[in-house]
Amino acid sequence: RLPDEYEENGYYGTDRVAIAKLKSVCDIPKYIYEPMCGAGHLSDRLVKHGHEVWSTDLIDRGYGETGINFFDIEEIDPKWNILTNPNYKYGMETVLHAIDLVSEGKYVMMFLKVQFLEGKKRKVNLYDKFNPKHVFISSERILCAKNADFERMIKGGGSAVAYAWFVWQKGWEGKTVVEWI
Repeated sequence: RLPDEYEENGYYGTDRVAIAKLKSVCDIPKYIYEPMCGAGHLSDRLVKHGHEVWSTDLIDRGYGETGINFFDIEEIDPKWNILTNPNYKYGMETVLHAIDLVSEGKYVMMFLKVQFLEGKKRKVNLYDKFNPKHVFISSERILCAKNADFERMIKGGGSAVAYAWFVWQKGWEGKTVVEWI
């Protein structure tokens, strides 16, 4: 891919089916904070399933509270769990900040490329300190479309990228369970 193919602010809308896939294997908590909500693809689906969702984003894409930089947030209400599809470039930093923000026993659920499992830096700075409780690997391709232009992506042949839901529970210690959904 050429650099100009990437969206400047890392905005790739997530196909709403990602929530259905997660719900098929996991009880998503009622209170969800989605700090990188984009146009609300995940947040809207959660609301439709009866969740209370607080949606924010740095950029105004017509959904949620905007102008809010997740990395500037120092504290959240203890009821919130965090779920989002972060900008992959800042995936590790997003996970670490989310784990820092949530209360003991709360969840951090991130939709990331399967390749997020690898990397020396992530192993030392993330996995050696915080094992995910579950990694749910999608057995079919779920679209993450630049600027949420799903139609263009489908016309172009879809996606060759494999995604998974990474689920951390703050304070949990144990071996990660990997499952396919």
